Amino acid sequence: MRYSPENNVVTGYPGQPNSPRAGIRRSAGGRATREPRLSAPAAVAVDTVEAVRTDRKLVVLLTALGLTLAGCSAEPPEPDTVADHFAEALNNDDIGAAAAVTDDPAAAGDTLTTLYDGLGKEVHYDVAGVRDDTFTLEATWKFGPEGRAEWKYTTTGTAGETDDGWKVHWNPATIAPGLDKGPLTYTPVYPQPARVLDAAGGELMTEQVVTLVQLAPGADTGGAAGLLGPLAPGITAASLDAELSAAQGKPVTAISLREADIAPIRDALTALRGVTLAPQTRLLTTDKAMSAPTLSGLSELWQQQADDAAGWAVSARTADGTTRIAGADPRPTADIRSTIDVGLQRAAEAALDPIGTAAAIVAVRPSTGAVLAVGQNAAADADGPIALTGLYPPGSTFKTVTAAAVLDAGRATPDTVLPCPGVADIEGRRIPNDDSFDLGRVPLHTAFAHSCNTTMAGLAVQLPPDALRSTAERLGLGVDYVTPGLTTVTGTVPVAQTPAERVEASIGQGQVTASPFGMALVAASVAHGSTPAPLMVTGAPGEPDRTPAPLPAAVTDDLRTMMRETVTAGTATQLAGLPGLLGKTGTAEYGDNSKAHGWFIGIQDDLAFAVFVADAGSSGPAVDAAGRMLQAPR
Repeated sequence: MRYSPENNVVTGYPGQPNSPRAGIRRSAGGRATREPRLSAPAAVAVDTVEAVRTDRKLVVLLTALGLTLAGCSAEPPEPDTVADHFAEALNNDDIGAAAAVTDDPAAAGDTLTTLYDGLGKEVHYDVAGVRDDTFTLEATWKFGPEGRAEWKYTTTGTAGETDDGWKVHWNPATIAPGLDKGPLTYTPVYPQPARVLDAAGGELMTEQVVTLVQLAPGADTGGAAGLLGPLAPGITAASLDAELSAAQGKPVTAISLREADIAPIRDALTALRGVTLAPQTRLLTTDKAMSAPTLSGLSELWQQQADDAAGWAVSARTADGTTRIAGADPRPTADIRSTIDVGLQRAAEAALDPIGTAAAIVAVRPSTGAVLAVGQNAAADADGPIALTGLYPPGSTFKTVTAAAVLDAGRATPDTVLPCPGVADIEGRRIPNDDSFDLGRVPLHTAFAHSCNTTMAGLAVQLPPDALRSTAERLGLGVDYVTPGLTTVTGTVPVAQTPAERVEASIGQGQVTASPFGMALVAASVAHGSTPAPLMVTGAPGEPDRTPAPLPAAVTDDLRTMMRETVTAGTATQLAGLPGLLGKTGTAEYGDNSKAHGWFIGIQDDLAFAVFVADAGSSGPAVDAAGRMLQAPR
């Protein structure tokens, strides 16, 4: 072993490097290797002060390079190189620590902060190799929903010795390609927008430009209200002032307008103090009169399809604009063909317009399960898509389920003569008919057509606890579906453990609930003989969470006959002039039983539907709405 005073390096020791820069050398396998150093016995054997000083210098040098001395500690080693420290800090999203191991912490900190603002923090760095003072980084970024977009690249960097020890030489290009040109941003790149088509192939929904009218504190609310009021009568200077006050100094969006609505007033709005216009693109119905909440499932499907097909771009912002650094092109998307019958949809919504309380109609084709119309009025729209997911007591429309359970169990036939008193005390529950009408003793089909509560409740007491629940499921009620383009809940029918619970459930009260969609599915099941899988997008039927066996054909045949009598000689005779119409009315009390919802479910040829009117007091408004829909030209 020899000491050379010219370069402070001990030579002649096996494997000893000739340059302190070898302190970040890695083995061929990629892991950092510690350089050989003099052991304690070897140091003692060199009996010159210069050799001891040299050994100390090597220790200091190795420590500055981020290496650890071999010892007896069981603690895991720290990262072996300054490059490892750098990568580890980046992976921990610790910008301060990453900047601190560079030779320009201020510049590094600013650039890394801007980088994470533009690209997010879903990134992982690996030190892939080190040679002398140069190291290689491999990076993987993930972008977008569920990290489906991925950007992989390899860069190189250098390290050097400073007064503060070894540092990474700061170069933005070491972190990401193009970062030396300017800040990087990620943006999704969407394909040409698909259209949502109706059943006939016409445009139902398309991507359109809408403009948000935004007001800042101090805006001219009087001027804005004067321009916007004719389009939205609820907008007044007072309402805008109240919104701004509630926003506590933040701007508010007064309204969003389609291009045809804003075009005549755009210049006047722009000229107002504190008013700004923000254009956006959205999927909208081509006919703005159509109810948007009921079509939200189609919007979600459209957006999911666009997201799945989207490409992406990472771009650098420069003084001359933006430069694309990396990315992937989007894939083309196909139009979505819905089952909506536009003529019936318009008829359904028009039929509900005169009703002041929330009201909804769902229409289904029994032979295929195709959803033909999902209509709501403005009062319902304010509460969301109640036609598909709103749950309410179904009242006497649930007697289709009760009658089916009785027929299936053999407790009665349509011709079985049964009592229909005006009031009956059954299992501690006083059950009245509407206005306490009394039919005496009549066949079951007559009691059904006239909606005799006392008859149905008396029959239900004799059924097993799960009879109503299992029969409801066989008619689609209580079964939930995953249907592309459609978000629905059918209803809930708990097991009626006690006779009193069966009394309540038999007339659609108690714990029984149903959505308009669920009751439309019941009507479709009676019409078809089994429950059709709901369909909103051609070729994509819903998947049920369970598939109960259908009711015997004789049972559904009897139900159809009894529902026809409801229209010709029962509670829905105002629709008797409509050929072939079958139906069942329902009045459902709720709360403290002082108010009631109105229902009507019906079948006509290959059309099944349910009408719901909140706080109607009786089934009359629902029956009238059904008549308006069925008689409307389409």
